[in-house]
Amino acid sequence: MRAAVLTGPGELHIAAVPLRAPGAGEVRVKLEGCGVCASNLTPWAGPDWMRFPTEPGALGHEGWGVVDAVGEGVEGVTVGDRVAALFYNSYAGYDFGPAENVVRIPDDLAGRPFPGEPLGCAMNIFRRSGIEAGQAVAIVGIGFLGAILTRLASEAGARVIAISRRAFSLDVARRMGAAETIPMEDHWAIVERVRDLTGGTFCDVVIEAVGKQWPLDLAGELTKERGRLVVAGYHQDGPRQVNMQLWNWRGLDVINAHERDPKVYLQGIREAVEAVASGRLDPTPLYTHAFPLERLDEALNATRDRPDGFLKALVTCS
Repeated sequence: MRAAVLTGPGELHIAAVPLRAPGAGEVRVKLEGCGVCASNLTPWAGPDWMRFPTEPGALGHEGWGVVDAVGEGVEGVTVGDRVAALFYNSYAGYDFGPAENVVRIPDDLAGRPFPGEPLGCAMNIFRRSGIEAGQAVAIVGIGFLGAILTRLASEAGARVIAISRRAFSLDVARRMGAAETIPMEDHWAIVERVRDLTGGTFCDVVIEAVGKQWPLDLAGELTKERGRLVVAGYHQDGPRQVNMQLWNWRGLDVINAHERDPKVYLQGIREAVEAVASGRLDPTPLYTHAFPLERLDEALNATRDRPDGFLKALVTCS
């Protein structure tokens, strides 16, 4: 099979790797595609802790495709099932993993891409956020994740204030149901605008979905007394400082919404399947860029550089 191997900072090649049979309890998935996650960018840059070359297909964890072989003892998954896979070497033609780590994609979604892991992540963050009808909710950072959370929160009856640095992203937020949009330019101008929009009380829930220091600082400023600050951005580039005086004074509930239990991830993926199949959520317009596996480097660079019109890159594997 073909598989991407990272050979150094910003460097990869497509290798020919022997295709093995699945082991006991495993399934083999012939991948249709894999989403590109922003969490790939630090390994792609080659920090000191990164080791090259990587395993074939490494870093790819948003794959979907069709089960083409099952190992001994597998029940409930059959050859021909189209699935989202919570596997971790999916920048390849095939990936392998425990049968319990796949979620069936219904026939109603045939032909539509389905990167299950980030969709499930959005569902889990939304659940952890505890958003209710009538609440004021600020979402700081409108990328793929922030756009989906905008849709889920507005659909739940919240008044969503979307904050992002790109005009394109703010347009997306409006289409996903945001009541108000604010360019992420001047810190105190944003604070004053949100103060005005909320009658001086700020927001019941604020979701930080960038993963950088300034948006985290801003998110705390926008959260009301006894409000909920939800950290959804992936902070992978070192320590953070927080304004503990502000957090203490306002009595904030701070939620780190990243899950680590595969069972919870899979629950989120199942909820995402239901939401998309029912029409409650349509992520298709958010998949803005597609690349063949041979151009994975371009997909990673686009995810890093975010050219105009970019939200989410998919890599086609088949």
